[in-house]
Amino acid sequence: MTESEPGRFTRWIDGARPRTWPASLVPVLVGTLAIRPESLRWNRMVAAAVVALAMQIGTNYANDYSDGIRGTDATRVGPVRLVGQGLAAPASVRRAAVACFAIAGLVGLWLCSLTSWWLVLPGIAAVVAGWLYTGGPKPYGYLGLGELFVFVFFGVFATIGSGYVQDQHIPALLWLASIPVGLLATALLEANNLRDITGDRFSKKRTLAVRLGRQRAGWLYGISLLVAALAIVVMAVIHPWCAIALVGFVATTKPLQLALSEAEGRDLLPMLKATGQAQLCIGVLLALGLAIR
Repeated sequence: MTESEPGRFTRWIDGARPRTWPASLVPVLVGTLAIRPESLRWNRMVAAAVVALAMQIGTNYANDYSDGIRGTDATRVGPVRLVGQGLAAPASVRRAAVACFAIAGLVGLWLCSLTSWWLVLPGIAAVVAGWLYTGGPKPYGYLGLGELFVFVFFGVFATIGSGYVQDQHIPALLWLASIPVGLLATALLEANNLRDITGDRFSKKRTLAVRLGRQRAGWLYGISLLVAALAIVVMAVIHPWCAIALVGFVATTKPLQLALSEAEGRDLLPMLKATGQAQLCIGVLLALGLAIR
């Protein structure tokens, strides 16, 4: 190992891409606190967070494995790529992905036993979606469908599911809350894909950012944030305290400026971290607003 290479433990943590973790934790927090306070069960909230985080990390490892063996990561910048950079054997990364999905599945089954076995179906769908993002014969991430699936699974499913496991009830406000949560997760993916346009185009990975081009992809990022803010305004009409989440959009100023600039590649590296921080800030404030009755 050279001085420039991360240690064994560090490389696996970096390969799990911590900057994307808010996409899994925010929907759990928002979904849980959107339900009636008297129905809140902390153990189920923790279990839902474990499921969501294990799914997120498993998906990241699965993407690392699939992109690595396809050679897609050879020309990309950004987070550590375990397979693409030769930091770990492909089989080891694949096993790590499977192990994370297994943890999510086992904890998820426990939640199902307490609530409804119908939750097994979206759980299986989430695992399949996580693997097929860049895996399988026709990965949907290469077809420009990544944003749609992220919105559905890290927005709608994760938010509503986190609330449902509390008291088997889905209030109307919970459906509304899943929209900004999903759009913020979508913006996180767009920050990643915007940075990788040049490398993805070279590797024939036709993400939505590649299909739209640099300028329009930047506008898509901005529109995602704008619609998320508008959704929170609608929520505030029903539950006024939700409006405090709008303060969190101050944190989107810098990444939005980068998105709408002419910066490319490495110059966009700060965008993913800043977007994740903004997502966490907005998500925490929205959850707090929902918790105030």
